[in-house]
Amino acid sequence: MKLKKGRSPLDRFAPLRVPGQSISEQLDDLVSDHLLGPSMVALFAIVMAGMEWWRFYASAKPNPIVYSAVAVVSVVYAAIRIALARKRIRQLKLGRDGERAVAQQLEWLRRENFFVFHDVPNGDANVDHLLIGPKGVFTIETKTLSKPERGECKITFTDGVIRANGLALDRDPLVQAKAQASWMRAFLAEHQFTASVWPVVLFHGWFVEPFDSKVVGAWVLEPKALRSFIGNQPDRFALEDVKAMASAMTSYIRSQAK
Repeated sequence: MKLKKGRSPLDRFAPLRVPGQSISEQLDDLVSDHLLGPSMVALFAIVMAGMEWWRFYASAKPNPIVYSAVAVVSVVYAAIRIALARKRIRQLKLGRDGERAVAQQLEWLRRENFFVFHDVPNGDANVDHLLIGPKGVFTIETKTLSKPERGECKITFTDGVIRANGLALDRDPLVQAKAQASWMRAFLAEHQFTASVWPVVLFHGWFVEPFDSKVVGAWVLEPKALRSFIGNQPDRFALEDVKAMASAMTSYIRSQAK
């Protein structure tokens, strides 16, 4: 049977985004643009140089010096691009795996009538994880930092800045987390829901020194501590309201995939 061109049968039921999807997409682009491209350029130059050397030995009056120079430059260029890309790939893989690990630890919330969303598009950024349930709405920013070979691995909050072993991070996770919560509050307001949204920052595998959440304006935790923090919250929404908010978010995410 010949099928006519038409709409996807998944328009209304397209799969939601998975944990770390944005990072996986960045990885795919990085491999394509910074690994395969330079490698193909270098390979082409080497092949051309090889052909000229073959012509040289076959007395076909070649000029292999020019092609060899091009090959050397191409190989150096490719080596530099590949070295930089490999470093970035390691960082992205670490971040992606951290988001996936957190996602697995959030599954228990579904039994508590929470809706759990991952990698929610937010303009040029994304919300790593979003929780909508009777005890509140929470946006989660996941940070997966490489740990030193030896010594302590401690997250602290001093002078208004989160630090890892005393060093400030390249991007302030509190700024990110609060921006995500602000965006979610605006989204809910657009859909006629009045709800506070609490920002959360999770650090995988690091000891997080206790924070005063009122001072910080967010929870900064190890993933395993999140369950008790949410469990201690009072019920804020009826199940019908939770389902309505989750339905609006589901529709939004699917609209972004088109």
